[in-house]
Amino acid sequence: MAIKRALFNYVSVSRYSSTSLLKTGDKLKQTRIFSSQDLVDYSKVSFDANPLHLDPQYARDAGFSDILVPGMLVASFFPRIIATHFPGAVYASQTLNFRSPVYVKEEIVGEVEATNIRGSKNKYIAKFITRCYNNTGVVVLDGEAMAVLPTLCPAQL
Repeated sequence: MAIKRALFNYVSVSRYSSTSLLKTGDKLKQTRIFSSQDLVDYSKVSFDANPLHLDPQYARDAGFSDILVPGMLVASFFPRIIATHFPGAVYASQTLNFRSPVYVKEEIVGEVEATNIRGSKNKYIAKFITRCYNNTGVVVLDGEAMAVLPTLCPAQL
């Protein structure tokens, strides 16, 4: 757990009992605070050098209170939540609606809610509503996702 906490910089994870299976209506959550270093690292990997994400003065001049966390970095929360609970899951699709800016050092809660689950041979196709909230409860990002799960039994974290 300590390695996962350091690697993903998340604060909390929803928990399941060892006998539960994923079912429609279940929600999986993680909380994260994005750092300035996260933005620098993301910029290096993605080649996204938008000054809104790296230059505080540029962001303020553009009307924001601080540098913005890239929307796609925030959206990376969703496959992480699913793969953390279902190792070996294949993330198949995602729609995204960017609703509100996310700032560095702002606590963000990522949530996926199962809306449809169907079996297919030895795997499961699961659809999810996806949402991210800031620390005041404002939805900053939402959409829908589909993932192929190897099991409906979440990994014990």
